Amino acid sequence: MTSTSEICGSQRDSKLELFGFDSLVNILGLKSMTGEEVPAPSSPREGEDVAITIGRPKEAGPKFGTMMGVFVPCLQNILGIIYYIRFTWIVGMAGIWQSLVLVSFCGACTFLTGLSLSAIATNGAMKGGGPYYLIGRALGPEVGVSIGLCFFLGNAVAGSMYVLGAVETFLDAIPSAGLFQESVTVVNNTLLNGTATAGTATISTPSLHDLQVYGVIVTILLCFIVFGGVKIINKVAPAFLIPVLFSLLCIYLGVFIAPRHNAPKGITGLSLTSLRDNWGSEYQRTNNAGVPDPNGSIYWDFNALVGLFFPAVTGIMAGSNRSASLKDTQRSIPIGTLCATLTTTAMYLFSVLLFGALSTREELLTDRLLTATVAWPAPVVIYIGIILSTLGAALQSLTGAPRLLAAIANDDILPVLNYFKVSEGAEPHAATLFTALICIGCVIIGNLDLITPTITMFFLLCYAGVNLSCFLLDLLDAPSWRPRWKLHHWSLSLVGALLCVVIMFLISWSFTVISLALASLIYYYVSLKGKAGDWGDGFKSAYFQLALRSLRSLGANQVHPKNWYPIPLILCRPWGKLPENVPCHPKLADFANCMKKKGRGMSIFVSTIDGDYHELAEDAKTACHQLEAYIEYKRCEGVAEIIVAPSMSEGFRSIVQTMGLGNLKPNIVVVRYPEIWRRENLTEIPSTFVSIINDCIIANKAVVIVKGLDEWPNEFQRQYGTIDLYWIVRDGGLMLLLSQLLLTKATFESCKIQVFCIAEEDTDAEELKTDVKKFLYDLRMHAEVIVVTMKSWESHVESSSSGAQPDDSQEAYTSAQRRISTYLSEMKETAQREGRPQMVDGKQVVVNEQKVDKFLYTMLKLNSTILRYSRMAAVVLVSLPPPPLNHPAYFYMEYMDLLVENVPRMLIVRGYRRDVVTFFT
Repeated sequence: MTSTSEICGSQRDSKLELFGFDSLVNILGLKSMTGEEVPAPSSPREGEDVAITIGRPKEAGPKFGTMMGVFVPCLQNILGIIYYIRFTWIVGMAGIWQSLVLVSFCGACTFLTGLSLSAIATNGAMKGGGPYYLIGRALGPEVGVSIGLCFFLGNAVAGSMYVLGAVETFLDAIPSAGLFQESVTVVNNTLLNGTATAGTATISTPSLHDLQVYGVIVTILLCFIVFGGVKIINKVAPAFLIPVLFSLLCIYLGVFIAPRHNAPKGITGLSLTSLRDNWGSEYQRTNNAGVPDPNGSIYWDFNALVGLFFPAVTGIMAGSNRSASLKDTQRSIPIGTLCATLTTTAMYLFSVLLFGALSTREELLTDRLLTATVAWPAPVVIYIGIILSTLGAALQSLTGAPRLLAAIANDDILPVLNYFKVSEGAEPHAATLFTALICIGCVIIGNLDLITPTITMFFLLCYAGVNLSCFLLDLLDAPSWRPRWKLHHWSLSLVGALLCVVIMFLISWSFTVISLALASLIYYYVSLKGKAGDWGDGFKSAYFQLALRSLRSLGANQVHPKNWYPIPLILCRPWGKLPENVPCHPKLADFANCMKKKGRGMSIFVSTIDGDYHELAEDAKTACHQLEAYIEYKRCEGVAEIIVAPSMSEGFRSIVQTMGLGNLKPNIVVVRYPEIWRRENLTEIPSTFVSIINDCIIANKAVVIVKGLDEWPNEFQRQYGTIDLYWIVRDGGLMLLLSQLLLTKATFESCKIQVFCIAEEDTDAEELKTDVKKFLYDLRMHAEVIVVTMKSWESHVESSSSGAQPDDSQEAYTSAQRRISTYLSEMKETAQREGRPQMVDGKQVVVNEQKVDKFLYTMLKLNSTILRYSRMAAVVLVSLPPPPLNHPAYFYMEYMDLLVENVPRMLIVRGYRRDVVTFFT
């Protein structure tokens, strides 16, 4: 017996199946509500997107809050070697007020970048790669990889900066440990109370060779620790912050109790006199060690100090890189990052005032470790704090840079980075070795003041990318852009990006150009060799928004002829017998390119599939993909559309009514002339052809019918001779414009234009010729004008009744008359037999036989004129006569056959009720 619960369960499932989707019970893991056992799901692999957790989540490791997860790592990365061994020197060189401006300027840049980072980081889940992940997912893989690799280089070079800082501090603390001794003689030239003073002093500084030797040894030792794994580093990293905070406390205590009994004479203690003397700047030359020297090779100014100081405010990405270890990413990253930025900036501003009031300018410039000199209770505390903090920061750089490179490699964008790929949970040993080699190379340079501007450029480039990403996302405001961080606006991101660029150029325009060129080269390389990432490129959204706004700005008003562009709607397979695997006639794309000037403009390639849409929808999608691939292969800018309809006539009628938006609707219909209609389907092709022309006339679309499409030249077949226009009726200048567009192509550039004006015998030919020349002159067109007189139908009737011999052969004319008479007789017999009016294709027709003869004669005379004057022309353009009302489609095809008889290549053109050329520039 079936239980009640089973019956209810089966009924529930059957009801849910009616919706065609999985039930919420299956998706959300709510089957436990029905008493069923739910197996615990496995953890997703790294890189997989999991939108909804099924069942009970797997127990994860310990998670960090805002303080230990974001604030402390950012604080540890921001506070570094620059503050300890360069900050007092910067105050002495720039003075107090310019130092305040310097700190505020750099702090504003990182604060605005922190705002942008917070907005992006709270818009979704973050994975490995830090800023590379954020920028790449916002601006696309090309921009992400180019800036990500530059950021990797910046982190690798930053490791060498920290190593050199630790070694320099160690050698300053223990000079006897140096293998090489170097004495520098310095001639001071400073301002003291407004008076220039000079003196000679001998100051010992670490040797460059000592920095190189010890730096390489320390880098190698650090690399061995890094190879041990990130778990070891994460356990000891928080401990490095304690000496830093303790050393800062010792510095501030020493400043407030200075001067002590053994303090140098230059340390005055907090004094208004020192504050006043150090208020202004005193830029001067220094040697490579930064010691003032009038004969030094380096001249320092505000711009150079920006490059030297900016690494002291970097490190704001440390918290976002640990998003996987945070309890609440959406809350911790904004609060922790911005609090760390504001805290350090306030500390720097306060320190400028303290150090400026602490000692004389000479002491600020000559004592490289003034922070250690004034520290309480002894300088050794500062030495230990500096060495531990810099070594910890170096470990972070040597740990983070390889993982950034591995994250870029794992995205499989650049094949050249496949050597640095790592499997899940594995250590990036290859990337670590590569990072170590870069770090050692920079250590061998040995000059801290030359390395820091390089780091500054790479970090600024990354920060500019973060700001630009947020600016673009915020400005576009796509539905998926829903950051939880509310205190943000696109204008702040724009200001942040501009600040980054300004700082780059302030530091060094040459370094800026080099860094931008490097990023551009990487971008170009990724564009050529890289694989596309399905990340939702932000630039695509920007193009979409720009297109929408441009479309709205165009409105529905008519485009002025000066701004008119042809937008051809090309019927790919109207009646040509092509293989099934050929989605379009090969020459139609060549002709579409001939209708564009310098490749500008858009073509719409359409084709119809006869049948039921529900049954053939998938076939239409497949055919559309094939047509798109063909368009790309033919290098023709355009889009492809496939329509499923009961018949081609109904399909085209739907296309001509609905295709396009606003003023971006197609304005010219291009169709191949049905030269095969006699030997294929006698009744269907004429009716379809006439239906297309009538639909275009009603929809106010221009028409271009290509006769001789198989012989149309491609881009490599150069044509000579003339392009002949038989201008019969006013068409808005479309025929003239098409001839000019043909001349812009290499295929027809050697041709000349001839304009034939068709007039009746009693027309003043010279006056007409003069008027047409003036008209062409005003249109800036160079063409030869020829007036051709043609005997009217009435004159032809009179000459025939009087027995005059016609001047043309009547064979084609009489053959067409005979076929039409036979068709008309059969139509009359059918109507009499069935007792109804004369009907063709379900429509009543009234045939005036005299008008039929008039049409036949006119087409014959026009064809004879074309053959007489344009038999050797490269291409002939002639006006398209509209289908006569109440005439069968078969009759119209007979008229058109007479017109195109023996003309190898012809464009039959019909304009529409508006001008496409103008006299005005």
